[in-house]
Amino acid sequence: MTVTTARPGSTAGGAIRARRLALVATLVGLLLLAVLTSLAVGAKPIPLGVVWDALWSPTGTEEDVVVRALRVPRTLLGLGVGVALGVAGALMQGHTRNPLADPGLLGVSAGAAFLVVVAIFALRITSLYGYVWFAFAGALGASVLVFVLGSLGRGGPTPVTLALAGVAVSALLGALTSALVLADTRTLDAFRFWAVGSLAGRDAAIAGQVAPFLLVGLVLAFANAPALNLLSLGEDVARALGQNLAVARWTGLVAITLLTGAAVAACGPIGFVGLVVPHVVRLFTGPDHRWLLPASGLAGAVLLLTADVVGRVVVRPGELHVGIVLAFVGAPFFVALVRRRKLVQL
Repeated sequence: MTVTTARPGSTAGGAIRARRLALVATLVGLLLLAVLTSLAVGAKPIPLGVVWDALWSPTGTEEDVVVRALRVPRTLLGLGVGVALGVAGALMQGHTRNPLADPGLLGVSAGAAFLVVVAIFALRITSLYGYVWFAFAGALGASVLVFVLGSLGRGGPTPVTLALAGVAVSALLGALTSALVLADTRTLDAFRFWAVGSLAGRDAAIAGQVAPFLLVGLVLAFANAPALNLLSLGEDVARALGQNLAVARWTGLVAITLLTGAAVAACGPIGFVGLVVPHVVRLFTGPDHRWLLPASGLAGAVLLLTADVVGRVVVRPGELHVGIVLAFVGAPFFVALVRRRKLVQL
């Protein structure tokens, strides 16, 4: 008689994989629901059947115009920005080993805001299309400056030096931004609408401008996942296993800059997505970044689109910007999360 004995780890490994697949499937379903809700709900509610006709067989009605010209570009942009912020947050926390890290820790948001203010104050640019390129250039410049400062010294760039450099650069750029804004009322009026963080007023052209940067950033992020898994074991172990630490850091930095820079340039600073989402997703996926990154992207898109829909409904027929909604929802939720001991360490 032959007795077959299962490996002790096989059952546990299968359960973890099943849980991860179930999470991804659930997030895909929630994302589909969020997209449909975003297309149908607003100051003018539109039935899903009418939305379908507007997408595939438009006749030029008012509903067709609302869906195709306003809600489709807004939904696509929210989808892309949510994915970008979720993935960037997971990357940021993985590279810095800091559970409180978010995509803005490298000075990306501060750099974008500073150059937007400069564009308004010095060049008198008032168009959102003009803001996009200045915001992206500021995000890129701030990230490079942070990495250069964090690389000074014998040890090169480390999670601690990068975090400290990011805080310093963000504080400096934040002070300069405040000085310019307070010096000119016109600049303040124009800047505050961008700085609140919103998907409103963005059309297909804005989404098209940032789409290439988002795509490249996502490719680099997913390519960086195996290196992050090795880095989580410790730099000495990762180096012993053949991982080039400089390449891994640079790849992560470029991915974070592209993703966060494009998102901030298009919609302004949007907080809590990149901070909260990776913590929630990590409860189901564990520390494996090959699962954590795509799941964080899906969850980020779900959260951002849901918050945008809530903002359209709560003050109808007006609108509450998505950045404000996320602040109300994200702050207490994150406080509850960090009180869990298992979330203190990554």
